Amino acid sequence: MEILGHLVDGMFIALEPLNIMLMLGGVALGLFIGAMPGLGSVNGVAILLPATFLVPPTSAMIFLAAIYYGAMYGGAISSITLGIPGASTAVATTFDGRPMALKGRADLALVTAAVASFVGGTVANLLFTAFAPPLAHVALDFGDPEIFALMLLAFATFIGLGGDDIPKTLFSICFGLVLATVGIDIMSGEPRLIFGDITGFMHGINFLVLAIGIYGIGEMIWTIDSTRGKLKMTEAVLSVSRILSAVKESMAGWKGTAIGSFLGFFVGILPAAGATPGSLMSYGVTKMVSKNPEEFGKGSIEGVAAPEAANNSASTGAMLPMLTLGIPGSPTTAILLGGMVIWGLQPGPRLFTDQTEFVWGLIGSFYISNFFALIVNLAFIPLFIWMLRMPFTVLAPMIFVLSIVGGYAATQDMHDVWLMLLFGIGAYLLRKLDYPVAPAVLAIVLGPIAEPKLRQSLLFSDGDPMIFLTRPISGPITVIAIILILLPLLKLIRDKFKSRKTSNV
Repeated sequence: MEILGHLVDGMFIALEPLNIMLMLGGVALGLFIGAMPGLGSVNGVAILLPATFLVPPTSAMIFLAAIYYGAMYGGAISSITLGIPGASTAVATTFDGRPMALKGRADLALVTAAVASFVGGTVANLLFTAFAPPLAHVALDFGDPEIFALMLLAFATFIGLGGDDIPKTLFSICFGLVLATVGIDIMSGEPRLIFGDITGFMHGINFLVLAIGIYGIGEMIWTIDSTRGKLKMTEAVLSVSRILSAVKESMAGWKGTAIGSFLGFFVGILPAAGATPGSLMSYGVTKMVSKNPEEFGKGSIEGVAAPEAANNSASTGAMLPMLTLGIPGSPTTAILLGGMVIWGLQPGPRLFTDQTEFVWGLIGSFYISNFFALIVNLAFIPLFIWMLRMPFTVLAPMIFVLSIVGGYAATQDMHDVWLMLLFGIGAYLLRKLDYPVAPAVLAIVLGPIAEPKLRQSLLFSDGDPMIFLTRPISGPITVIAIILILLPLLKLIRDKFKSRKTSNV
């Protein structure tokens, strides 16, 4: 009851006129920041942080958190309408959101993304409110072996799905892991795979550059090739009845929404994980448990719902270790943490007792910002649909320019622009050869997290890999991952056994 009382007080603080204006403005700004390739919540919050010094700390944090929420919603917009992920957190949304748009169901994809985002945010808010201190301690129990086991499980879900060609999936994962090692080795300080001392590779391969290259440039080349120069206009019909119908149809993705909401929140509270791994892992797990995994990548509602629920849930989850332990759970919360320190607030366990008004005002704003984000997102769907009605002869140059600008904005290095173009051509060739691109994307996201955790774990155990099996949390996760990796082999043995049995009869 005490928590409920604090939450009600926090809601009243969030509903003050200044805070309502800041929430609405923050959500709208975040929506468009998230939709712009190359920006995303990190850049948006960083750019607008200085403006918050004009208002009290509680209002400032509410404004920045609303931008964070809006950006999580907005990332799906360009992923669905243009095939360019607005941010790394929306890459998994592209897998099925863009095919749905090309089939003339952009309204369904956008509504599904909005509804799943709202549900994911709401579930995360409830979990945050009820279990903040104990969940923060659970996150602390995750050491290097546990985090590596979780990363291994994410790879295993892609291998054990059964929908894709397993050798090609393995090749795609390995190729992504190789790309993830480019740059300076954080353990030894030595440069790796810099291709003859090319200085641009020293900082590694920026994930957003890779994502925009694959899903922006690559998608554009694929579409041009598939239409053979014919005038192409994406079918996009808009009416109130279609929007209402899409809301009902989006409920078919409830399983993906549920998985994304809970898994995303749990991954979000892990330090250094964040919304991008959470959304990719949720997509993989949803595909694994789906009755129709073959539909994923071709326009599955669950394939849109899972990552969108996950990235919104993870964004709230990442706030938890920041407030309770002073440990940021994502790059955006690291900037928010810096803002709190500037405002004279000390994140940690005592924040909930020493700054009750600030904490519960912020938590109350999570609920209201989440609702505002849903309304604003649904209200702008006609504009997003209008974008799709443009002929591809207009859209293609727009996609190309947005991709170039987004790729340059991410690192402000022309090396990355050329690299992005190269990735676009490579993605097109992989698609022509029927290689899945999603596992490579997953590998380059999780590779920089998994590799140091693996090496640090082995250093801790003097090189004994049993550390991943003997610890109480990492052990079960590792066993499940190994079973999933071996699952295709077990299926192959079973099928051969059945065929022999049938031939003998």
